[in-house]
Amino acid sequence: MNAKRAKAHKNSVTKLFVLDTNVLMHDPMSLFRFEEHDIYVPMMTLEELDANKKGMSEVARNARQSSRLLDEIVSGAEHDMAHGIELTEASRDLATGRLFFQTEAINSILPSSLPTAKADNQIIGVVMHLGQKFPKRPVILVSKDINMRIKARALGLEAQDYFNDKVLEDTDLLYTGTRELPPDFWDTHGKGLESWKKDSRTYYRIRGPLCPEMLVNEFVWQDGPQPLQAWVKVGGGKSAELETLIDFSHAKNAVWGITARNREQNFALNLLMNPDIDFVTLLGQAGTGKTLLTLAAALTQTLETKLFTEIIITRVTVPVGEDIGFLPGTEEEKMTPWMGALEDNLDVLNKPAETPSGAHAGATYGGDWGRAATMDLIRSRIKIKSLNFMRGRTFMNKLLIIDEAQNLTPKQMKTLITRAGPGTKVVCLGNIAQIDTPYLTEGSSGLTYVVDRFKGWPHSGHVTLQRGERSRLAEHAGEVL
Repeated sequence: MNAKRAKAHKNSVTKLFVLDTNVLMHDPMSLFRFEEHDIYVPMMTLEELDANKKGMSEVARNARQSSRLLDEIVSGAEHDMAHGIELTEASRDLATGRLFFQTEAINSILPSSLPTAKADNQIIGVVMHLGQKFPKRPVILVSKDINMRIKARALGLEAQDYFNDKVLEDTDLLYTGTRELPPDFWDTHGKGLESWKKDSRTYYRIRGPLCPEMLVNEFVWQDGPQPLQAWVKVGGGKSAELETLIDFSHAKNAVWGITARNREQNFALNLLMNPDIDFVTLLGQAGTGKTLLTLAAALTQTLETKLFTEIIITRVTVPVGEDIGFLPGTEEEKMTPWMGALEDNLDVLNKPAETPSGAHAGATYGGDWGRAATMDLIRSRIKIKSLNFMRGRTFMNKLLIIDEAQNLTPKQMKTLITRAGPGTKVVCLGNIAQIDTPYLTEGSSGLTYVVDRFKGWPHSGHVTLQRGERSRLAEHAGEVL
């Protein structure tokens, strides 16, 4: 077996990947993602691309882009159809394999139980035919449709998911933004320690085995008799620089009357309140305080310190599909049903302070009248926008909050983040365990994508919030249900 494998490797047998339509509709550039291997496009795939090209949805756009890409590759290479079209030039050396089209009628050799009228089964028939035509070559079906892969495997064919869109194979490996320091940290990193104070913060310059692993803006902490909470200001080399945090769990540092209830919330508030951080991602289960902390920081920096002129909140309206058109009213009114979470959090932030010592800007002493006036002021600074109308806009000196960001594709995420003009901060909130968009998984969500790509950039930060802070009922329900 090993000798055979070595021989195959020596002769470098390239694989033949048969593409299902949903792969092209998910990522039109998938044609160039198979490196030295060959790609086969069945006639049924082209038929289904044609059937899905109408409309303004992401799927329809991708179908049209795939068709345009195929047209570019094919034009001028019609005489190579039977031998396969070289992809090297079209892909600018990304792929060196060949692209084959189904140029002959294939008599179905499928079991009688599979109706040939169904597109999926016809593509499976093509894979079976190719397997018999090239017995010494691996022929693999690539599909994002789980049931189609199960069917193919049941017939003894090799089938795979399209992995290229996945940022991480296992989301447990996703960057959490926090690192617990080992108990012997100061023994191993204390040699040649430098420490200084600047603007009421303490800085440490350390050297040791953990320094090359530390990323900029990663939070480090240690419990014990001398607890430490700091973040890395310089990392990834032989030495690292740590800076102590502002303690937002103390009432004197309350943000719009809100204090951090746990370690991760303190980390999150340090990111949200720091003007040098342009991009923040907060991950966490329901009830960890993502929206509340973000809104408290947003209101403080908009109404008190005047760092931003406006708060813009957007989220994906997945349950309704692509358009929000059938709801009555303006864009803001149409988005209101999705913004229940915003309303709940504003109610918490606008409650009157219990004691004058804990007073904040949201707590006026005019009773219900004062409260209503504050609410009107807050609402005048919060704009709710639909994702559908974001293209081509530029936001200046605004705080853009993207809620339920796990439902965005990487492409949609790029469209949104590139809206940021000078002085704008972008905050992405989400829970990758709750994805409602079809074909998106925890590994390929736009939120996972940005967390992974932005880590270590000096102007961005990420925290995965761990503990729910709702109520004893909610906490117990989360554990036992």
